Amino acid sequence: MSRSGETTEVVRAAELLQSHKTVQTLAVTCNPQSVLEKLCTHTFKLDWADEKSTVMTRSFTAIMLAFQRLGLQFVGDELLSAALDRLPRQGEGWLDANAQRIRNFAGNREFADYVFLGQGVHYWLAQEAGLKVTEMSSSYAQVYHSLEFRHGPRSIAGPETLITFYMSDAAKDAEITLARELKDLGAAICVVVNHADAELKKEFDLVLELAMDGPEFARYAITAIPAHLLGIGLGLRKGLNPDAPKNLTRAVVLSSGHAKLGAKRRRA
Repeated sequence: MSRSGETTEVVRAAELLQSHKTVQTLAVTCNPQSVLEKLCTHTFKLDWADEKSTVMTRSFTAIMLAFQRLGLQFVGDELLSAALDRLPRQGEGWLDANAQRIRNFAGNREFADYVFLGQGVHYWLAQEAGLKVTEMSSSYAQVYHSLEFRHGPRSIAGPETLITFYMSDAAKDAEITLARELKDLGAAICVVVNHADAELKKEFDLVLELAMDGPEFARYAITAIPAHLLGIGLGLRKGLNPDAPKNLTRAVVLSSGHAKLGAKRRRA
């Protein structure tokens, strides 16, 4: 997988596999004409999902959805397929209602530390969130499994810490209990949850209710978006361009010298 289809490590891996004639490879890219697809036996091309930004936002959620749909082709689950079909329209409405609220929150509050917590698949969404906030705003972000945070990491909880919970359907009650504990320690709490009652909305600093029907599986792409918006707001507040972070390029292209150095180290 490579949005640009030009990332050196990915291209080199495809080149290596190309020499194994019995190995089938799949190039996943948003570039209409990439080096990667020429090296692979199959191509999954999402050129409509590319963006000018260095940071992957639309392309990230599009690739995630594409693989979900691909997986459903093998299992034939009509309920999940229908839920994914509804997602773009539902997501558009959710963005209209919440995008500016998230950016306003980011623009009005200043924090020294950012923490993202999740269980199960939501842990990987928390990883994505931490990366996006780091990229877009040059901020330091940490990621943990939700309940792990009690055991040591919670020492950073305080007024200068924003802790974001990605609450799962299965572990929601335990995660809310933890969120209350951290709120009592003075931390600012952001909650991303599918359904929130009036009490929950009053308790925490920012509650983002998805309010989606269908299974949790079909909400992952929407669940990833709040951190993208948070990163934009934080970057703008710091006077940065969230689309063009320092030290980053759209594709990681290494010089030939990197390959020679790697070969010398392997020989050593």
